[in-house]
Amino acid sequence: MTNADTLFRALADPTRLRLLTLLIRQGELCVCELTHALGLSQPKISRHLAHLREGGVVLDRRQGLWVFYRIHPELPAWMAEVMRLTGEAMAGQQPFVADANALAGMAQRPERGCC
Repeated sequence: MTNADTLFRALADPTRLRLLTLLIRQGELCVCELTHALGLSQPKISRHLAHLREGGVVLDRRQGLWVFYRIHPELPAWMAEVMRLTGEAMAGQQPFVADANALAGMAQRPERGCC
């Protein structure tokens, strides 16, 4: 399970912080949605998500060709609270506002089959 060092290293990296902030606010997102929102390459996004998954911060699930990520639901309560507060604190700041706006601008797929 995740420890404090893993969580704070995840939050200290700008790309991982942006990814986590979107996941905290949205619940579950596909790699392609995260790539679009952050405006970064798929390999870079996937590398950061793999780091978060290996650290136990996020979980993934496959649906056809797509991989969806969400915050690990069994994080210790104090970690979940740190994540919640972080998401709230970052919500009104750049680049987090731009990330959320880019995500909101994506065409919604009815079945969330994704991109």
